[in-house]
Amino acid sequence: MVTALFTHDDCQGHVTPAGHPEQVARLGAVLAALDGLDLDRRAAPLCEDGHILLCHPQAYLDRIIAAEPESGTVALDADTHMSAGSVLAARRAVGGAVAAVDAVMSGSLRNAFVVTRPPGHHAETETEMGFCLFGNVAIAARHAMQAHGLERIAVVDFDVHHGNGTQDLLWDEPRVLFFSSHQSPLWPGTGAEHDVGAHGQIHNIPLAPGSGSATMRKAYETRVFPLIRDYNPQLILISAGFDAHLADPLAELRWGTDDFTWITEKLVALAAECCDGHLVSCLEGGYDLTALADAARAHVQALMRG
Repeated sequence: MVTALFTHDDCQGHVTPAGHPEQVARLGAVLAALDGLDLDRRAAPLCEDGHILLCHPQAYLDRIIAAEPESGTVALDADTHMSAGSVLAARRAVGGAVAAVDAVMSGSLRNAFVVTRPPGHHAETETEMGFCLFGNVAIAARHAMQAHGLERIAVVDFDVHHGNGTQDLLWDEPRVLFFSSHQSPLWPGTGAEHDVGAHGQIHNIPLAPGSGSATMRKAYETRVFPLIRDYNPQLILISAGFDAHLADPLAELRWGTDDFTWITEKLVALAAECCDGHLVSCLEGGYDLTALADAARAHVQALMRG
């Protein structure tokens, strides 16, 4: 079975101000890097309101819809902006994650990569932040539980920033084992090791600035992979941020492209061992366009080998 790519041109309609790191060009850079790969290319559908409401209350959804400007851009906070196409793009981002889960769990795909924007792992229950509007991966996890009856899902977030939104959305969820490795100290300043969730199911792995590849690999080998293996998940979800790359301007973890290959290969192998290869990866951060393109291509090639 081939690896699927879920994306949609509507995600280019989410426009941020000039100079903003989460820019339209990110999508083009990733998709250009994936040209020529033998992928099952699928359109990310629009999600239903009910999908968003799996994680966010109606009042929050209504507020986000009402905030969308008719033209130009509007700032929801210092980092998070909307344009006239942002709600449509965000619905594609949620819809792509949900559709990828459906396709993988149906057995028609082994794994999938969802290339959409805006990203999602900083969106909390009632708070947009960090470029994110809706919790795409957390919604995908709740959908997998509701629609497919899953009882054990592992979510791995290797974005350089803590997945505070995913942690918030899944804090009380005993059916999801959540891991976030992230630079610390760094925005948003969350992700302490003592934050373990209502059921001890959240595992934060702070990594020091400049700690590099060896420290990261040791942490995953000792603190992530064994727990996933013991947990025996029915699905693995990845928040795939590529901003830990040494070329990224927003952080200093100094991973190389080969580190993204390594971590992906390990997670693909765990998926093969535990859950018939069922794995869905969703794009999060990555702000140097060349590094983002290189790391995303390496990530997808590792998915394809699975």
